[in-house]
Amino acid sequence: VQLQASGGGLVQPGGSLRLSCAFSGGIFSIYDMGWYRQAPGKQRELVAAITNGGSTNYADSVKGRFTISRDNAKKRVYLHMNSLKAEDTAVYYCRSSGAPYVYWGQGTLVTVSS
Repeated sequence: VQLQASGGGLVQPGGSLRLSCAFSGGIFSIYDMGWYRQAPGKQRELVAAITNGGSTNYADSVKGRFTISRDNAKKRVYLHMNSLKAEDTAVYYCRSSGAPYVYWGQGTLVTVSS
């Protein structure tokens, strides 16, 4: 399985971005998917996750601002980020999990700054 994240960039506070993760090399629909982030000097943390059945969960810090979704036909998972704050600045990683396997993509940098 390979994961390719894209969509990061520089955005002003209050702005929006959409991250995309392309999945290849496996059966996408059976995997749970997630977005994690790691800010400088901090541990990697869960941002949002979506199961293979479509159930979602979010970190408290992004609830109401971020939305995770998946398109099984396109083998992609998305993270829609609204009302971005400086503290959302981090490298964002895509993750797929299907016991016992876990796969990570390379990160995409999101910088929220004026």
